[in-house]
Amino acid sequence: MDEALARALSRALLALRITLGIFLLQWGVEKFVVPQNTTAIWGYFYGLNVSQGVGYVFGVVEIAIAACLFLGLFRTVAYGAAMVLHTVTVVVSWRQLLNPWADDISHLFIASLPVLGALIALFLLRHWDRGIFLGKQQAA
Repeated sequence: MDEALARALSRALLALRITLGIFLLQWGVEKFVVPQNTTAIWGYFYGLNVSQGVGYVFGVVEIAIAACLFLGLFRTVAYGAAMVLHTVTVVVSWRQLLNPWADDISHLFIASLPVLGALIALFLLRHWDRGIFLGKQQAA
């Protein structure tokens, strides 16, 4: 691969990892800061009655995945898990996506689509991601 292209790709992947990591970190931390949101969201969108304890477990998992995104670690598993988690979120919010002006906040759900696209791109390009390790290629 051309060196200029490799540098540009590395920087683009870093931008994706950092911004998507922040996105996922916010959702993980929220499960501890506002735990009642987790039970309400899971009840409304997934039709599941979960305890705050389950929310805490998912919070830890999301924070761990976010850390892997930040660092470029365990790329196949971490990037794939982030992509699958967000895909489920997009799928269960289909009503808001199909009728974005149904209420005051439904139009905000459209932002989930470019995030999904970015997660798919990060996953597809994971083999070219060098992580934070001094530019050395890490096994995916």
